[in-house]
Amino acid sequence: QLQFVESGGGLVQPGGSLRLSCAASGFTLDYYQIGWFRQAPGKEREGVSCISTSDNSTYYADSVQGRFTISRDNAKNTVYLQMNSLKPEDTGVYYCAASAYSYYCSPPGFGSWGQGTQVTVSS
Repeated sequence: QLQFVESGGGLVQPGGSLRLSCAASGFTLDYYQIGWFRQAPGKEREGVSCISTSDNSTYYADSVQGRFTISRDNAKNTVYLQMNSLKPEDTGVYYCAASAYSYYCSPPGFGSWGQGTQVTVSS
């Protein structure tokens, strides 16, 4: 059973940076990709960024393209999300999850959801 624990969230001013960590217990290489998702108040959960476990290919939502970077460290069994130039619109709870088969970086097809970490971008 794969389990994730997210960390690194917090309160940051617009234009600031945060690095989120998604620590996995379990063998992530059994999964096709790992993804970061977020959910803002009153909004549905959306895919932010995903990374393939096989070739490190990545996906970014248009809203974060050029500002966020996803990476993974297989030795530490951890996936990271470096978030730069943060905007108030980035505020939300950030989750990571894994998919064994999904080609798309969207909640359907993903499981093993963590508890999430709160990111608040405000002046």
